[in-house]
Amino acid sequence: MKDLLRTQDLCRADVELLLDTAAEFAANPLRSNTALANKTVAIYMTKPSTRTRLSSETAVAHLGGTPIFIRGDELQLGRGETIADTARIISGYCSALIIRTFAQSDVNELGTHASIPVINALTDDDHPTQLLADWLTIREQFGKDISGRKFVYLGDGNNMSHSWLLMGAIMGAHVVTATPTGAWAPDPLVVAVAQKIALQSGGKIEILHDPEAAAQDASVLYTDVWMSMGDSDDERDEKVVALSPFAVTENLMSLTQKDSVFMHCLPAHRGEEVEASVIDGTRSLIWREAYHRRTTIQSLLYHLIRGDLKGSSQ
Repeated sequence: MKDLLRTQDLCRADVELLLDTAAEFAANPLRSNTALANKTVAIYMTKPSTRTRLSSETAVAHLGGTPIFIRGDELQLGRGETIADTARIISGYCSALIIRTFAQSDVNELGTHASIPVINALTDDDHPTQLLADWLTIREQFGKDISGRKFVYLGDGNNMSHSWLLMGAIMGAHVVTATPTGAWAPDPLVVAVAQKIALQSGGKIEILHDPEAAAQDASVLYTDVWMSMGDSDDERDEKVVALSPFAVTENLMSLTQKDSVFMHCLPAHRGEEVEASVIDGTRSLIWREAYHRRTTIQSLLYHLIRGDLKGSSQ
């Protein structure tokens, strides 16, 4: 496996290896500080970023490499150079490319034409690196045995809902999404892929539209912002009305397991998708989750450069 372009590119063995190594990087960030010695990694972002940029640059540095950050307006792509040509040029200078952008098709095309590993650090459709951080946080909290546990995503059926469905299926987990019907439900094509993977892994995928039914006996309640980058402000009022019943509140948390936790990929809007008392409370894992963006990207770079990942057939 050369690239991580989509969450479903990973098999369970890949995820377990990545999480094992990420846990080692959490304990000792500099344990492999020559893995990228004398190498550069391009970090290309057309979307603003806090955690992804900082974690990616830090991960490269901890492996002994040099990160090269490139804004969306700094390449000739904006003046008509093709993605294929850009991929070949970056491959000639760098040892890996981390990209955060809008269109999944752009990431796929970069992966096709680049001779170096390409890592999807967020598109409008998927966010695989976030799910690695999420799953390591879950493993720290609950251990590797997740039998009998339910993981619930509430809110907009966006890239995070897609990634949760896919990663949960890969890991053989019981994953529930609770979203409005219609425009803000998960993409049916992604749901179908997740269900297919779950049939093989022993996982369970549920698509619900009742937040209280979804939260009942859950181990994790997870949410994301309601207005993603690229969403039109014209639809904000309608979207907020539709998503308001899916806000994570103290009342919703009271329906979950006694050892349940709250997670959020950040940035967060307190008083909108989550109550401040929940996200800032003792059951919130958001800071550890954010910390693991670095450990998991570091692990991903380490293993992709070495060619250690098998990939899936999905």
